[in-house]
Amino acid sequence: MEDQEMQLKVRRVSDKFTESMYVLANEPSVALYRLQEHVRRSLPELVQHKTDMQSWEEQSQGAIYSVEYACSAVKSMTNSSLYFKNIDGLLRQAISMKEQISNSQGRSLHDVPPHAPPTSS
Repeated sequence: MEDQEMQLKVRRVSDKFTESMYVLANEPSVALYRLQEHVRRSLPELVQHKTDMQSWEEQSQGAIYSVEYACSAVKSMTNSSLYFKNIDGLLRQAISMKEQISNSQGRSLHDVPPHAPPTSS
């Protein structure tokens, strides 16, 4: 009887040991299968995210370039205030000269009567 009991205990230990060895032997392949399954499911979404990010990066680079270009244009405009002052002075001179010419032409027209009566001789 004791022999049967011993055989039963040995069989249980042996079965548990075999089950443990089976799990240990198959665990890496199960893990790799799960990993492969996860990659297959998530890879298309990751690729889409990468494509979206590249597109946003290109748009951002374009916007940054535009802003930098606008900033340089504004800086060059502030540096050209001297030229605008010069243009303003020249325009004022031109207006003043035009007024002088108009005034002098107006005086010469007033000096000569528009229609002189014919003189009889």
